[in-house]
Amino acid sequence: MTTLLLLRHGRTPANTAGVLAGWTPGVELDEKGRAQAAAVAERLLKVPLAAVVTSPLDRCRQTAAAVLDRRDSGDAVVDDRLGECRYGDWTGQKISKLAKDPMWAVVQQHPSAAVFPGPEGEALAATQARAVAAVRDWNARLGPDATWLACTHGDVIKAIVADALGMHLDLFQRITADPCSITAIRYTPTRPFLLFGNDSGGDLAALLTPPPAAKEPAAKKKPGGKAAKNPKQALDPSDAVLGGGAGHAP
Repeated sequence: MTTLLLLRHGRTPANTAGVLAGWTPGVELDEKGRAQAAAVAERLLKVPLAAVVTSPLDRCRQTAAAVLDRRDSGDAVVDDRLGECRYGDWTGQKISKLAKDPMWAVVQQHPSAAVFPGPEGEALAATQARAVAAVRDWNARLGPDATWLACTHGDVIKAIVADALGMHLDLFQRITADPCSITAIRYTPTRPFLLFGNDSGGDLAALLTPPPAAKEPAAKKKPGGKAAKNPKQALDPSDAVLGGGAGHAP
């Protein structure tokens, strides 16, 4: 029974700034993210890993390197299929701005139909297909007795978990993967089992409902009586943050 540990990369400045990093080069871990990577490396030290496979993006490679540095085990293997979803023209934009785009509702409610705009844009369904294919390939390569780790991204992890649970991709926004959290899936000959998800090893404060965002001042009315749109309007609390966000930990 092959056991897969899905590790999301540590926190980055893009996460805290609310920017959708996607495949932007040079997005590295911030101070908190480096501390998270060091902590998860310590937690994983007693777990024998047959392989450490990573997305090609810097934030994942840094996180995977932290895991291997504690083991003196060489470098992680890069698999492009575990890379972030290609968000196309949405890449590098503020989540708060993207939430006003009509396609945001599709991403939230019907993600299997979401295809990100622009020549580099990818369908979320295609992201899931390539990531699941990578997992199946590595499971077959490493064998039924292996435990291995894949360091990847929030939406990729959610897509893999949805597949393991037999969930339609349209339900994957119900899954959470915080920075440097671990999700464990055991693959048997007949079905996968989700052993645990979004585990960051901290206290239970991370499970509490975050406090409501501070209310912005009421928008002034335009001539004619209509209120101007507030550009700082908070996301709907039921919306999933595209890309995974910065997590709830302080």
